[in-house]
Amino acid sequence: MKASEDDSTAEPDRISYFGRIAALILVAVWGMSLAAVDYRDAGLMATFMHNILLPIHEAGHVFLRPFGEFMTILGGSLFQVVLPLAIAAAFLLRQRDPFGAAICLWWAGASVVDLAPYIWDSLNPQLILIGGHTGEDGPHDWIYLLERLGALKRAHLLGAAAHYLGILMMIAGVTWGGHWLWQRRSLAAQDRLL
Repeated sequence: MKASEDDSTAEPDRISYFGRIAALILVAVWGMSLAAVDYRDAGLMATFMHNILLPIHEAGHVFLRPFGEFMTILGGSLFQVVLPLAIAAAFLLRQRDPFGAAICLWWAGASVVDLAPYIWDSLNPQLILIGGHTGEDGPHDWIYLLERLGALKRAHLLGAAAHYLGILMMIAGVTWGGHWLWQRRSLAAQDRLL
């Protein structure tokens, strides 16, 4: 079976296939390390993933500024989750690459896990934010958002929920990617038998 760029059922070449296995193992291990960090303290803010997501988060504030104050503040958190989901949709619909979409789903889950400490912190602000202050001393996205929604008292519940939702999304991404790789392996095995 000859590989075709737009055929997701085609057998990928060996280098590409094993490269994808390596990528899947990498994100699975990385996801386990992110899931293990306590979302109730600043540990996640010191991770490599947080350093990747922070500029994306800040860009979201800028991109949604034309839509008013609430959307500007929500924009950071929203953008860091929606961007990988939009890229996943592009991989799936335009590139016909379910594996790429699965990795992006993992990325979106990692983004949600990254938001969990920020949400948790809004009830009793302790995190040192980008401006060098805590939410008690200056702006804090999630204090603002949860106050406007009348849900500030639920910050700990929402932070925990975000953490576990993100973990489920990362698991779903790794599972989907693994399933896709298994299907390719099965197709290759069938072709060799024919």
